[in-house]
Amino acid sequence: MKRATTAPYAIVIGLDHVNGIQTARILARRQVPVIGVAKDPRHYCCRTRLCERILFTDTTSEALIDSLAELGPSLGAKAVLFPCTDPHVLLVSRHRRRLEPWYHITLPAPETVEMLMDKIRFYTFAIENGYPIPRTLFLRSRDDAEQAARELNFPCMLKPPLSGTPEWEKKSRLKAYLLSDPAEFLAVYRRYQHLSEVLIAQEWVAGPVSSLYSCNCYFNAAAEPVATFVARKLRQWPPETGESCLGEECRNDQVLEETLRLFRNVGYHGLGYLEMKQDCRNGRHYIIEPNVGRPTGRSPIAEAGGVELVYTMYCDAVGLPLPPCLEQHYGDAKWIYLRRDLQSALHHWRRGELTVGDWWRSVCGRKVDALFAWDDPGPFIGDLTRALRLYLIPAERRKRDYSRVEPL
Repeated sequence: MKRATTAPYAIVIGLDHVNGIQTARILARRQVPVIGVAKDPRHYCCRTRLCERILFTDTTSEALIDSLAELGPSLGAKAVLFPCTDPHVLLVSRHRRRLEPWYHITLPAPETVEMLMDKIRFYTFAIENGYPIPRTLFLRSRDDAEQAARELNFPCMLKPPLSGTPEWEKKSRLKAYLLSDPAEFLAVYRRYQHLSEVLIAQEWVAGPVSSLYSCNCYFNAAAEPVATFVARKLRQWPPETGESCLGEECRNDQVLEETLRLFRNVGYHGLGYLEMKQDCRNGRHYIIEPNVGRPTGRSPIAEAGGVELVYTMYCDAVGLPLPPCLEQHYGDAKWIYLRRDLQSALHHWRRGELTVGDWWRSVCGRKVDALFAWDDPGPFIGDLTRALRLYLIPAERRKRDYSRVEPL
């Protein structure tokens, strides 16, 4: 694409991810020139036509930093970096001094990034500072796991301290495991203990997926909130411990206040996100996890609801006037990842937990789709054809059938 504007570039790291393509579209539609950075040139999101160019490099190693340093002098003006996954945020944060001559790094202090992203350090911080989290234990040995199996109330979660690590994603079907009793807990621990020096055991917060609330936000360099947006999940995929595939905006002042309290207290700067779950037994809200320094899967729901979250970060970084739409008015905007939501709905329908009418009512109304876009159909078509192709392979079909119990 020929450059049609002199505005500084936005560099979207992780274009080969749903977070990346959504971020690129939001910015490109506001006349921001976008350069995508991706690892996999065959990824369906790289079929987009809204980036001026796409740079391919190993985005999981320091090769990413080398590529950005090589690109920087050719950009003309200082560009804005949008890392779109946790590993990308860590790489940019750890190498910020090398990148700062050519890029705006919209992140809090390095030690704050590390603390909020490492679940062990964050849960320790939360316990010491009185933030509401479910009971959490750190497992460094088989003895720790056996003690946790005796002490914890079940069901409980077992998960790694860092999300999105290549080793965990390569060897594990799920980002976390929901375990029903001590025997299952110990069996899963034995299977995955070699993937991390420490694993985290956490008591399950009882309640349906619709009790999972989140607040997306942007904080300026003075650690003050500029834009916030509260929403909740309606369905997710995989079913128990997956990522949102259908969400809607809503009002939850407790989640908003807890988000503001946490990020103000740590001197936060940049895009942030806090997920909380309301326990159906006692009505209390518990922090599940923060996401820091990046757009999330449901960031576009803020744009659909009238809050210019991602574009606000860009404007603030380059010194442009902030967009006028910064306040949530609690309408009825929804976000959907249609293919995954159909998978989730089919799973719940088979279990008698959802009717066709229930599903239809849940998806009706004003919404934005994670991949489908009339002005940029390539990623949606690519994702759909890939899914159909994999479905025709029996081994791949079994791998993605979350109604089956994974053998221990």
